Amino acid sequence: MKAVIVETNILVVANRKSDQAGPDCLLACVDALETAKKKQIVAIDSGTKIFKEYFHHVNRAGQPGLGDAFIKWLWDNQAYPKHCERVDITPTPKGENDFEEFPDDPGLSKFDPSDRKFVVVALKSKYHPMVLNATDSDWWLFRTALEKHQVFVKFLCPDLVQRS
Repeated sequence: MKAVIVETNILVVANRKSDQAGPDCLLACVDALETAKKKQIVAIDSGTKIFKEYFHHVNRAGQPGLGDAFIKWLWDNQAYPKHCERVDITPTPKGENDFEEFPDDPGLSKFDPSDRKFVVVALKSKYHPMVLNATDSDWWLFRTALEKHQVFVKFLCPDLVQRS
């Protein structure tokens, strides 16, 4: 079974709250969330940093959007290893978005600090999950540097991130 990490922007698009995402991107995000629920393991951090970010953008009650429904499902299923892997990551005293496991690589020094938790979960997961991304161009700009560290990104809406 494949594992994935769901970047927050996929939930936003699935909830129809992204001005830049068109119908094709919306369908790709909804399909990715459904596939994650039915056929994959979703990797998150055990300290709930990823959930905290999700909850700034979605309704944990599971309504009204499909991104909301996915988060309710993930929250309800986080203790089941067939659905979710909870990965221990190590924050440093430097700040909330700094982690011991984040690569010490000049090519990643300007990578968005708020997205570093996703990278660290990808690095520490026993499943080597792919990061799913829809609209965040930062992942596109740093894809080569991330790949050097075996962090791979699936771009669900490549036209949006490549032109940024």
